[in-house]
Amino acid sequence: MDFLTLLLIYLCFVLTSIALLCICSGRKESFLLRSVNSATQVLSFVIPTQLQRVTQRVLHRLFHTRNCLFVVLHMALQAAVYGEYTWEVFVYCWELQFHLLLLLLPYLLLAGNVGCFILCSRTNPGVITKSNHASFVKIYAYDGVLFQKGIVCPTCNMEKPARSKHCSFCSMCIHRFDHHCVWVNNCIGAFNAKYFFLYLLTLSAMAATIATITTAFLIQVVLLSDMMHGSYVDDQGQEHAVEILFLIQHLFLTFPRIVFMLGFVILLTLVLGAYCCFNLYLTLTNQTSNEWYKSRRYGCSHHTTLQPHDRQVVYDNIYSKGVWMNVKEIFKPPTVLERKKK
Repeated sequence: MDFLTLLLIYLCFVLTSIALLCICSGRKESFLLRSVNSATQVLSFVIPTQLQRVTQRVLHRLFHTRNCLFVVLHMALQAAVYGEYTWEVFVYCWELQFHLLLLLLPYLLLAGNVGCFILCSRTNPGVITKSNHASFVKIYAYDGVLFQKGIVCPTCNMEKPARSKHCSFCSMCIHRFDHHCVWVNNCIGAFNAKYFFLYLLTLSAMAATIATITTAFLIQVVLLSDMMHGSYVDDQGQEHAVEILFLIQHLFLTFPRIVFMLGFVILLTLVLGAYCCFNLYLTLTNQTSNEWYKSRRYGCSHHTTLQPHDRQVVYDNIYSKGVWMNVKEIFKPPTVLERKKK
């Protein structure tokens, strides 16, 4: 096995490991995580030490520090999808007399998505500093389970307010920390959570709209050609009625870029739709991604209990105030003055 082949195998393994580690982040005892670490140790005996160090530095730079890699990738994918939609799907659909407003809808959603992206990436998510620390401490009460009073952030050297967390990417504590989003290159906190929700919603709608229009176009092509009532001859010379698999293959050979784009946006719609539903659930229950994940360790209950015999703690979300107030809190984060009035 030559060095180049070994290098490619190593890089593929590293990228796979990253995906697995992202899934398993925070679960130190995960079987999958242990397997990845064991495989990495085995490969370390084969791969040159210098290459390992360079790879680790590059991966640390890309995945553990703030950088614009995923922002550029996000823009490139969006440009590729909209380029294909504009130069082929839009033109064909226009010739087939699709309604103009329907064809322009993806562009309207794109304008809204770009606006939400800029606001989400440029807005201060709620960086906790020494000057505003006292104010943030008064906004949320400590629940005694996920957030304990008196815990000091070793990096910022300040007591952590309830619902805050130190972001290793940004190297600062964030008020009502949800997660660090590499796609917008910013943390998602109290003051940009609304923009992130709208960004995610418009992104899902964009993918779903393009997928719907493209599917409608391909169906229209099939209906106009009357292909479903036709037949084909296989390699053995036998005649068969047109099946779905043959139809997809024919469309792929006729419109390869369109079909490839359709597969991509359908997958994107499913993934983004599921994540959008999860974020909606978090919004309605007044939770953050960080809190939801941490609460899985304790289980959920309507009451917080502390049993003296086994000292088992059951988590209760004390921050939920009802669906309407929870949604309102996302779009209008509470301040110290508002909390005093209650």
